[in-house]
Amino acid sequence: MKKLLITGASGLLGLNLSLAAAGRYEVTGLVNQHALPGAPFTVLQADLTRPGEFARALKAAKPDWVVHAAALANVDACEKDPAASARMNADLPGEVAWACCEAGVRLVHVSTDAVFDGVAGGYTETDQPNPQGVYARDKLAGERAVQQAYPEAAIARVNFYGWSLQGQRSLAEFFYYNLAAGRPVRGFTDVLFCPLHAGALGEILLEMLARGLGGVYHVLSREHQSKYAFGMALARRFNLDTDLIDPISVFDSGLVAKRSPNLTLSVERIEAALGHPMPTLAEGLERLHAEWQSGFPQRLKRLAGEG
Repeated sequence: MKKLLITGASGLLGLNLSLAAAGRYEVTGLVNQHALPGAPFTVLQADLTRPGEFARALKAAKPDWVVHAAALANVDACEKDPAASARMNADLPGEVAWACCEAGVRLVHVSTDAVFDGVAGGYTETDQPNPQGVYARDKLAGERAVQQAYPEAAIARVNFYGWSLQGQRSLAEFFYYNLAAGRPVRGFTDVLFCPLHAGALGEILLEMLARGLGGVYHVLSREHQSKYAFGMALARRFNLDTDLIDPISVFDSGLVAKRSPNLTLSVERIEAALGHPMPTLAEGLERLHAEWQSGFPQRLKRLAGEG
């Protein structure tokens, strides 16, 4: 059985991946603060902001594969604390890549679609990034640090959603929990993206590792929609009130960090490498709904010690 080390194992992607992989792989999840009592995988506490901490964890876990999902992903928080963003998003990926390269461990590093400015859309892996904010600039710097330290590593540019430990980490949760409580929300009509269900993303990352892929790949849904349309589709699938969603422009939002308006990315390269299409938007929403029906969000709350 392959040994899999996942950083950020209490985060949205890391936790979904750790739970799905447990049983098929010998999983070790690195967390910072959340102990995840009762998790069906080994949990190690590691403060990855400390230099050398990842290398020590790698030596302890002795994995075959690493998924580096840990990041400071709150875009507005990165604008307010650029030093913290630089440490987690720009510097740490290079340290992870160097340690994995030295140990001969296969690595996939999780980056973001936001490395592009969103002016043109339809971006391929050969298009020149042009990040617009602190988070995006640091994530691009992290990509380049990985490429320099470990050229054979895989880098996945992603955008994903799903159920998280405390219900506050994804756009899907934002829409679901607010609408379910009868609270009005806003949806951007002029921000386009290709969101992928976190479970589907995790499966693809493992497939990339199994196939030994290296280099940059766009790992997203093969379709796109506006964030307003995403919220409307979710509301209809969960039988929630669509009238609570107010369509607005991102330019009227008052957000701290600048958002790239057209983050439509081509997935042709990853589809060719894996030999199958990326999931559609409808398929992802069905997975989210099936998880809700099965009580998956409540299971995550129990891991957080809330139930």
